[in-house]
Amino acid sequence: MSNALIEELQWRGLIYQQTDESSIEELLNKEQISLYCGADPTADSLHIGHLLPFMTLRRFQEHGHRPIVLIGGGTGMIGDPSGKSEERILQTEDQVEANVEGISAQMHKLFEFGTDKGAILVNNKDWLSQISLISFLRDYGKHVGVNYMLGKDSIQSRLENGRSYTEFTYTILQAIDFGHLNRELNCKLQVGGSDQWGNITSGIELMRRMYGQTEAYGLTIPLVTKSDGKKFGKSESGAVWLDADKTSPYEFYQFWINQSDDDVIKFLKYFTFLDKDEINRLEESKNQEPHLREAQKALAENVTEFIHGKEALDDAIRISKALFSGDLKSLSGKELKEGFKDVPQVELSTETSNIIDVLIETGIATSKRQAREDVNNGAIYINGERQQSVDYELSNEDKIDDEFTIIRRGKKKYFMVNYK
Repeated sequence: MSNALIEELQWRGLIYQQTDESSIEELLNKEQISLYCGADPTADSLHIGHLLPFMTLRRFQEHGHRPIVLIGGGTGMIGDPSGKSEERILQTEDQVEANVEGISAQMHKLFEFGTDKGAILVNNKDWLSQISLISFLRDYGKHVGVNYMLGKDSIQSRLENGRSYTEFTYTILQAIDFGHLNRELNCKLQVGGSDQWGNITSGIELMRRMYGQTEAYGLTIPLVTKSDGKKFGKSESGAVWLDADKTSPYEFYQFWINQSDDDVIKFLKYFTFLDKDEINRLEESKNQEPHLREAQKALAENVTEFIHGKEALDDAIRISKALFSGDLKSLSGKELKEGFKDVPQVELSTETSNIIDVLIETGIATSKRQAREDVNNGAIYINGERQQSVDYELSNEDKIDDEFTIIRRGKKKYFMVNYK
């Protein structure tokens, strides 16, 4: 008997592997379950690489199931080696605690907590820190075969380069998590990225050995890939964070609106809650009228609003429109800094004021002759306003927040001029 949620996840391309497909389907048809997904606090914010498993967990919540959101305050002290080519650097306890706080706040944006069917937030430090070394070896380690662990791809792939015993035990700690949540909160399903398959199956195996036959399953989600082969989740300036202070809502919005035609429909299925009919309509628009970029706009608007809220989305759209039209006067200094974060940064002495000298000193023009031609031809804009006088002197009014000036040369070549 098919299940509507599983069918939707399959249509969205969100299922990579399941430990027991027919039993999971049967379970979801039979009852409203508790299921979990975890993240280690490697930073004080999640980035969009973390988003898909948790959004999939949220889809289960929309269908009446109860998500358990685990933050690895304990496992974060060790570091998950899955998918890593070298040993992680251990974090201090204070770093991990600060990171747990930051990520907890973000989880409250992704999930509903505090209602009857609301999500539950747990920190595995609460139980892992209570296990003594002797208890770890006797009660858990005794049930985990070394040969079984060596057979895992995640462990096998790193043996040649060497791996510490600390990282070797990580998979046992995650296995203990699944067992603890199964016993304490009746959690029957773990969801994770495809790199978590080894850790998930270790948890099911540990439960089987410790408790006998246990109703526990795993489901993994594919690794997000881009059609051009580049790593998903990175922009020109690095990781795309969910924290508005690390990646502004404008930058976040721009990341999504700049996705290619080849990827946009897949990402609409992955990262939005739009239904099949709407996504099919957007796909048709992309095929018939790609210049409208309707699918990209829908993707950017939906994900930005989901993570940052309606007000932040409206600001991101307003900043985007102002930058596109060249209407820089309508933006604040902070918004301009966000918008021009990735343009060439040049320096100018506060003594230099004549427009020709400014263009030469900043390297925007290579010679006085070229600078004069650019100004006379109307190719130079100061803070969005065309300047055609070679005698123009930059004044304090041209300094935004007394810090910088935006100079544009030609149609699209922007420079942020910082004063020294």
